[in-house]
Amino acid sequence: FFIVHVCGAVLTFGMGSLYMFVQTILSYQMQPKIHGKQVFWIRLLVVIWCGVSAFSMLTCSSLLYSGNFGTDIVQKLHWNPEDRGYVLHMITTAAEWSMSFSFFGFFLTYIRDFQKISLRVEANLHGLTLYDTAPCPVNNERTRLLSRDL
Repeated sequence: FFIVHVCGAVLTFGMGSLYMFVQTILSYQMQPKIHGKQVFWIRLLVVIWCGVSAFSMLTCSSLLYSGNFGTDIVQKLHWNPEDRGYVLHMITTAAEWSMSFSFFGFFLTYIRDFQKISLRVEANLHGLTLYDTAPCPVNNERTRLLSRDL
């Protein structure tokens, strides 16, 4: 299960960090036409927070799994403060959680952007049923569906 955890973490945190970095560059290029400089600076701070967390997580986990703390580190699920490598494990865990919170914080910076967007959906049924290919006698039905009509 350790391999699955590492692969999932690398994909999630690696691709997520790359996404945050690219979006921060785009935020820089979109100012001041799309949004103000504040959004860029906040996103840049969150990306730096993510980078520091990633660096500390990678550094401490590399030291932890280097083999200097025993061979059963990979299989270890429960840690005690007297275990060798406990401090590195705690730093790695805290950094991983810190990265998760930086992702959440980064996504919160999109609230103002998405408030400026409205979506409209129009559904057109081209037959009486989904299996019918004959044209529907009602064109562009805009009546709201109510649960009591079903």
